[in-house]
Amino acid sequence: MATKDRITCHILDTSKGQPARSVRVKLELLSPSPSSTQPSKVFESLTDEDGRIKIWLPYSSALSSGEVPVYTLEHVLVNDIKGPSRWMLRFDTAAYFGGEDKTFFPEVTVVFRVEEGQTYHVPLLLAPYSYSTYRGS
Repeated sequence: MATKDRITCHILDTSKGQPARSVRVKLELLSPSPSSTQPSKVFESLTDEDGRIKIWLPYSSALSSGEVPVYTLEHVLVNDIKGPSRWMLRFDTAAYFGGEDKTFFPEVTVVFRVEEGQTYHVPLLLAPYSYSTYRGS
C-alpha cells in the first residue's frame, strides 16, 4: 500500500496559526473523460493531526444498500482514466468551526484538473471568513 496517494490536501487554520485537524473532506471524480458513462468515484477522509490527508478511502453513503466500495484512488487514476480528468475537493468547514453560524463558508469546494501520471497537493488556507487555495508541491 502506498504511503501517500497521488492527490493529497492540507488545511491550515490561519485564524489559529495551526493545522486544521479532523476536517471531513470528500474527493470526487467529476469527469474521467468527456465521453465517459462510468459512475462517479467518490473518496473521503479526515485530516490528521498535521491537517493533512495522505490516503483516501472509498466513500459509502448512509443510503447505500450495504455494499462497500472496494476501489482505490490509485486504481481509478491508473486503470479507469486515460488523459486529463476533473476532480472536486469538498471541505466540511461548518463542522470544523462548530456550526454554519460560525463561518461564512460552511463548505469549501475546489475543482481542479488532473493530468495523467501527475501528483497533486491542494493546500487550503482557512479562516472563518476567508479561504485561499493553490497547487502545492
